[in-house]
Amino acid sequence: MAQDAPDSRKIRLLMSLRRAGISDAATLRAIERTPRDLFVSGGFEDQSWDDRALPIECGQTISQPYIVALMTESLKLDDRCKVLEIGTGSGYQAAILARIARRVYTIERYRSLMAEAERRFRELKITNIVPRVADGGKGWTEQAPFDRIIVTAAAPFRPDALLDQLKPGGIMVAPVGAGEVQRLIRYQKDEEGEVSEEELTQVRFVPLREGVARSEDRR
Repeated sequence: MAQDAPDSRKIRLLMSLRRAGISDAATLRAIERTPRDLFVSGGFEDQSWDDRALPIECGQTISQPYIVALMTESLKLDDRCKVLEIGTGSGYQAAILARIARRVYTIERYRSLMAEAERRFRELKITNIVPRVADGGKGWTEQAPFDRIIVTAAAPFRPDALLDQLKPGGIMVAPVGAGEVQRLIRYQKDEEGEVSEEELTQVRFVPLREGVARSEDRR
């Protein structure tokens, strides 16, 4: 049987996201405008519009579109937001954020992954993403504070170093937990700096690791 045309697979994915409860128009529009097939590794292009996580280089993954959509929607973004992303990976989540936010600062520990992500941003003519190869757990103090923070690797405990870089009134979405299954938490900081948290769902993310990876490091 012939493969569905990309447009029909995209429509099927968007319908699936709506059925799963994703209702934010800006999030759905960003996913529609961002070709996921550009961000997947060779051999998986035929699955690029399926609602599933897929492997990429360096032992990492490109997240399931539903989780990308849920995390994006949960940030309550607008075009004034300055966003910090921890874990660039393929660049797909950053590209989605950049369709909505004013500027996205994204950190990746693997130089090779960042180089590929930057190539994709150039190909898509996305110019409001600022990349950095660094230890994501430390955030980006020179650019703090941020209106929104999104973490795409799981910290074992609440990432307070990142919360310190969140503006009063800001939102951070992050997976937290040391096991194979983690809790996806939305943190909200009020104007007095107090932080509240809400569990959104259970997720499976690679762990947040310290430092910049060596080229042979795949953990």
